[in-house]
Amino acid sequence: MQLTNRFRSATLGIALAVVSISSVAFAAVQSFRPDTNHTRILFVASTLLFDVDGSFGRYTFNIEGDPDDLSGVKVNVEIDAASITTQNERRDNHLRNADFFDVAQFPKITFTSTRAVNEGGNIVVEGVLKMHGREKTLRIPFKKVTAANGAGNMETVFKGELVLKRSDFGIGKDSVAAKLSLEDEVKVKLVIAGFFSPKA
Repeated sequence: MQLTNRFRSATLGIALAVVSISSVAFAAVQSFRPDTNHTRILFVASTLLFDVDGSFGRYTFNIEGDPDDLSGVKVNVEIDAASITTQNERRDNHLRNADFFDVAQFPKITFTSTRAVNEGGNIVVEGVLKMHGREKTLRIPFKKVTAANGAGNMETVFKGELVLKRSDFGIGKDSVAAKLSLEDEVKVKLVIAGFFSPKA
């Protein structure tokens, strides 16, 4: 009788442990809903005289996984290349044509992650950026901050910076103006704000 009770107790303990582990695993699978009011994809391109600030206004983010356990995190980003703006219509139209982004032929800029890791206090996302018909593997370091926003809701913000070379993607390679005055390196700043919630 005592043996039977011990067996039942052990079985019950195992069952509770399985339920507990399953519950934690389920809770860890989360999706990310971007806060479009505060998310920004910004860049600075430099000429011999001036810095030109710009941004992309249309994009989609798909981020899934556990922000506290990066092993299963997946990040997919799609940017509408035609949404580029530098607050100068003539310049923006030039950037959209074949001299630069050639948005008619290459309408999308995409980034697909291959892994995410903690490194030196940052979250480093590795993946492949495809732009203007070319692709390059990148490592993007992000600072992560989670806090209550103005409405009292817990919000997470990822802030990242990197430098891209136009020449790696063939952007501006046939433009006389770019050859004369535009620097090859472009600084990119990412502010990705939003909310994590359990995946349905």
